[in-house]
Amino acid sequence: MRAAMRIALVQMKTVAGKEENYRKATEFVARAAGDGADLVMLPEMFACPYETKNFPIYAEEEGGAGFLSLSEAARKNRVYLVGGSLPEKDNEGRIYNTSYVFDREGRRIAKHRKMHLFDIDVRGGQHFRESDTLSAGDSVTVFDTEFGRMGLNICYDFRFPELARLMVLRGAKLLLCPAAFNMTTGPAHWELMFRSRAVDNQVYAIGVAPARDEESSYISYANSLVVSPWGDVIARLDEKEQIKQVDLDLTRIEAVREQLPLLKQRRTDVYEIGCLNERKEAEMP
Repeated sequence: MRAAMRIALVQMKTVAGKEENYRKATEFVARAAGDGADLVMLPEMFACPYETKNFPIYAEEEGGAGFLSLSEAARKNRVYLVGGSLPEKDNEGRIYNTSYVFDREGRRIAKHRKMHLFDIDVRGGQHFRESDTLSAGDSVTVFDTEFGRMGLNICYDFRFPELARLMVLRGAKLLLCPAAFNMTTGPAHWELMFRSRAVDNQVYAIGVAPARDEESSYISYANSLVVSPWGDVIARLDEKEQIKQVDLDLTRIEAVREQLPLLKQRRTDVYEIGCLNERKEAEMP
């Protein structure tokens, strides 16, 4: 297993046409690879303006144009690609908020359907109901790379500490989260949440969001970030469209765990976290 890796956070602005978003994402992946990225990560709903009415309109089945453009970008640029998320349509017509991960050969090695749907009504702030058009996934998603095992979830999923812990108990050393916090929840909880998950689980926690568009009906907080296993914010973007390259020292994970052996000191004789049943586990590569 390699001890260091370079990741690229692609904080891109989403526009109305999905083909244009696919083109932009492909260009960003090529730029990131040209600067030495091993893994490139796109934001949640990078090809679809974040409105519930758009999800059925933009939805494609796995293997559609968006899927293929991501696969080809990973293969052509020889990078691992976390394809943010896209609206995915299944054979029964259900719509999911889905993230695909591709290896350096362009093979799909992971797929996560957002488990926790963003249905909120903050007094004096944001109102949103993903469940109006989306269905919920039911898999805990981890996947293997040459850098070790990683966990994948989407935005609102990360608010639930049980899911992060399940991914870590299954061996994840990095927790990857394409997300789109808004201007109500972002300033209040974005950094706090990523630092909490990183500290509790002694892992790298990485969030990538769309760039901010003040003209959009849903305004992204942006501020994509990387938090270390010690809880330090080692990289943070502002609101603008940009790419950020971040070098990770993967030996840092075990070093922190040796100094503070939190996972070993859990009182599993008194408490333990439950697991989804085996049939609901995400596919492994």
